[in-house]
Amino acid sequence: MPQIAVPLVLAPLLPRFAALHPQVEVETIIDDRLLDVVAEGFDAGIRLDEFLERDMTQVRVSGPGRWVVVGAPAYLDQRGVPQTPRDLLTHDCLCFRSTTGAIYAWELERGKRTWRVLVRGPLVTNHIGVNVLMAEAGVGLAYAYEPAIADTLRRGSLRIVLEAFAPAVASLFLTTRAAPACRRRFAPSSIWRAGLPARGQADTPSEIGGGRRDRAS
Repeated sequence: MPQIAVPLVLAPLLPRFAALHPQVEVETIIDDRLLDVVAEGFDAGIRLDEFLERDMTQVRVSGPGRWVVVGAPAYLDQRGVPQTPRDLLTHDCLCFRSTTGAIYAWELERGKRTWRVLVRGPLVTNHIGVNVLMAEAGVGLAYAYEPAIADTLRRGSLRIVLEAFAPAVASLFLTTRAAPACRRRFAPSSIWRAGLPARGQADTPSEIGGGRRDRAS
């Protein structure tokens, strides 16, 4: 499962699963790569809706959420609040290195127009949680999955900027090609909560900043 699934799915739902199936031993692997669940020997995986495969059993395991740009109030007071995607090029941005080895371009959209901003800044990491912590410390702006940082936003430690450009909602799904007995354990509606329909398609994005194209796994 990807990093963002840990606070949203694993933490709240694994205790419930364990209570219903005390005889089952669960092993979890946290990995942002887009793995072949069957080929890698897993019973199930968790993916964002944009990475689902049609031939797999799918159960929605989170409500919808947006990818947002966030910054600490102190940072925004000192550096100003970006008003357009291009403004990010003048800010310190906390970068995420995807599983392909490339720096992830922040994806933004408004209406039918989309942008991929090739941000740069003082830190590059392969862990989104580290970027969020550094953003709270005022090091720069971060790009994060809004439901995963809900508590931080409520505390006021981070503020959303460019909210009008936040990409449309995405949900997490449990996916499996496992045998029926395993599916009955992993995918009962009594355990996993449903969300809203998946987001629609957008036009081809504009790139800002130059460099190689990339999508996070």
